[in-house]
Amino acid sequence: PSPECKQNNSKGQLFLSTRASKFLPFQEVKIQEMADQVPVGHIPRTLTVHCNGTLTRQINPGDVVDIGGIFLPTPYTGFKAIRAGLLTDTYLEAQWVNQHKKAYDSLVFDAKTFRRIEQHKHSGHMYEYLARSIAPEIYGHLDVKKALLLLLIGG
Repeated sequence: PSPECKQNNSKGQLFLSTRASKFLPFQEVKIQEMADQVPVGHIPRTLTVHCNGTLTRQINPGDVVDIGGIFLPTPYTGFKAIRAGLLTDTYLEAQWVNQHKKAYDSLVFDAKTFRRIEQHKHSGHMYEYLARSIAPEIYGHLDVKKALLLLLIGG
């Protein structure tokens, strides 16, 4: 061993052998309960979902999905296992994903809704109106909502 290895008390180096490795698609998704199902004054609950293989890249932020899978404890090793004790985090190992597609083609506006959209369009205050419509359950913070709107629209 080199003097640096002796000083750092390391036995050697590890090198990744990509030829001898098998890479599988993996995606960790955090799902959240729908806003209309959350009791008033509560924070929506979240759950971590692990997707493997063909189930990856099927879920995007904002999608409404049904997921079937196996509810498992998160395995901890080393110091995390000692610190965790009897408490365990859980995750869902996805076996099936059904995405509810947004059918914008079948969306039909009635005359009243169409008139309101036209009024907002010609009022010159569309920026403020859209900013106020972001998270309407949170009162105020218009500057933050405007920043979020610009992030959503600007990419």
